[in-house]
Amino acid sequence: MQSVLFLCHRLPWPPDKGDKIRSYHVLRRLAEHYEVYLGAFVDDPADWRWIAEVESVCAGTCIRPLKPSRARWRALSSLVRSEALTLGYYRDPMMQRWVDQLIAERKPDRVLCFSSGVAPLVMRHPEVRRVMDFVDADSDKWRQYAEAHHGIARWVYAREARRLASFERAVAEAFDASLFVSEAEAGFFRRGMPAVAGKVHGVANGVDAGYWDPRGDYPRPYRAGERAIAFVGAMDYRANTHAAAWFAREVWPRIASARPDARFYIVGAKPTRDVLELGRSEGIVVTGQVEDVRPYVAHAHAVAAPLRIARGIQNKVLEALAMEKVVLATPEAWEGIDDFPGRLGCISGAPDTMVAEALRWLDPPEPMRVPAARAMVRTRFDWSRNLDAYETVLRGARPEMGAAPTARAAPLEACS
Repeated sequence: MQSVLFLCHRLPWPPDKGDKIRSYHVLRRLAEHYEVYLGAFVDDPADWRWIAEVESVCAGTCIRPLKPSRARWRALSSLVRSEALTLGYYRDPMMQRWVDQLIAERKPDRVLCFSSGVAPLVMRHPEVRRVMDFVDADSDKWRQYAEAHHGIARWVYAREARRLASFERAVAEAFDASLFVSEAEAGFFRRGMPAVAGKVHGVANGVDAGYWDPRGDYPRPYRAGERAIAFVGAMDYRANTHAAAWFAREVWPRIASARPDARFYIVGAKPTRDVLELGRSEGIVVTGQVEDVRPYVAHAHAVAAPLRIARGIQNKVLEALAMEKVVLATPEAWEGIDDFPGRLGCISGAPDTMVAEALRWLDPPEPMRVPAARAMVRTRFDWSRNLDAYETVLRGARPEMGAAPTARAAPLEACS
């Protein structure tokens, strides 16, 4: 059986947030067809309980703790090195030794890196075929952060944007192929890197339509008489906190004034202090972590996706569409999704437009269903079909098929 070294900046299990949804499904597909060696970091202590499931689908693993305090110190060391802080954040000598030993002894047929932060682990190994899944153009996200801040934060974010963009170019030149989460994102990268355009591919995520099914029997999480707009996401993620604050400040007051029965629910784990503060405003509810977000989506009159800082494809938007929901999205949140007939809601960054659309869809006594949205998702965002395309890129970036299988080597040095 062919083998792959899969390096991931975050444990690809469970599929409970944006990038982990993609990495989880990629790992599951790889495990079906290849002998997988996984190197990954755990940045959420709650994820340690999933290690047994991860190990059950892998031939070998090196799972390293990523303690924020230590990682931040490593990131600061990158200032001295004149490199992106991201690279220092994921610098781990034990992971590096494990990678070097595995490549020397097991000779994997290819390496798949998921997120630019882990690419330095194999930059010294041109002898192996390498594929980079950037997912998004992270450097441009840092540029957007810089534009949204002032003072020292703006300088830090602008520096990270420049340094990371330079590293992304180096990776794209050195690796055999680069992947992005949408054709729009791949096109954006190609325009800045025309010399490697032929090696850059857009492969979209999928949606588990069986899980995100509007016909499910979901308990109503809202109080009697409430008409809810829901925003779902990890609420310690900067782009989400920025979006929630913008909607609460620029859009929500006029909705609440016109409809006293309306509520804005911010649903997601680890809300920051600023997000919790939003819950003090009239008509805004911050739930914190919930067992299942689907009831909040299913019973909402509309789902808000008011992101102002975004790249790639927003899984939260695709999941809401799969649930046949009216979506109030900014253009940034809609990036990578083609419009379709029958869509209800808006794609606008103008507060006036979002207010008007919200009030329109809050008016019916029960939430409107949008079957055309689910049909579109099932047609364009099918995991099986999109992973076929993903795997095609992997096959195209490795040695020819048909090599004889090699005997299993001795165990690798322990990684702990």
